[in-house]
Amino acid sequence: MVDLELYRVFYTVAKCGSLTKAAEELYISQPAVSQEIKQLENQLGGQLFVRTRKGMELSETGGKQIFPLVEKALKIFDEVEKKYSELKDTATGIIRICASDTVSTHFLLPFVKKYHEKYPDVNIVLQNCTSSETIELLKHKKGDVGFVNLPIDDSEIDLSSAVMQLHDTFVASEKFSELTGEVVELKRLQDYPLLMLELSTATRQAIVSFAHSQGIHLHPEIELASLELMTELAKSGLGIACIPREFVRHELEEEKSLIEIKTNPALPARAIGLALPKNETMTFAVKEFVKMVCEK
Repeated sequence: MVDLELYRVFYTVAKCGSLTKAAEELYISQPAVSQEIKQLENQLGGQLFVRTRKGMELSETGGKQIFPLVEKALKIFDEVEKKYSELKDTATGIIRICASDTVSTHFLLPFVKKYHEKYPDVNIVLQNCTSSETIELLKHKKGDVGFVNLPIDDSEIDLSSAVMQLHDTFVASEKFSELTGEVVELKRLQDYPLLMLELSTATRQAIVSFAHSQGIHLHPEIELASLELMTELAKSGLGIACIPREFVRHELEEEKSLIEIKTNPALPARAIGLALPKNETMTFAVKEFVKMVCEK
């Protein structure tokens, strides 16, 4: 195996023309310099230097022949180290973010905008995924950072932290105004047309699990894959939507196209967590994005 340090010592001695000066430049002792030159000569099987009254001169048949090649090789390695150092401290390349459309729209959008303004050279890829799809992409190293519904119990990914709290609630148009103004027993909603996400989603599973624990069975009249479409259907009066309050705050508070139906018991709070591939070294670009999101 090539010992690069031996060639650095050889190059420095050749440039300085002196063991003493080379030792000073390398911050090692003169005997150590002499020993490493001897070790390299033994490895190569020939003499590299000739001692003269002026100092150390490259030998005609050894040192002078390899010096240009060693100089070129060391410059290449220096460029490698410089490039790697830049990669550790510069956001370049690509960052693959896995999240649902809803999380991207209602949570990630300002972070993506801020990150792109700060690091315009990074190519941002937003991959629209459910929590289960996100986990699979992270496991197979096809995503750099993901946002999933908590709780998640999977030892093959790293969960960094909860980055957003979610409070599931029921919302509807004025058509169902008789349910507002007071706290409604949750089981009462069994008799109304409900709009809910598909059963395969983590959100729906969490709601169903909680309802069952209360002896309540919430059967939706319409199942959807999109919270945005569910919101529009609720606004049209087609049914009562079960949706995180954080995702319909505009419709509730500003637009006032929806009203909130408060229940007893209320649905438990959930959270969105930041997930990372297991045992994967983050690039500087990914580290900066994670830092930006977690320090919000």
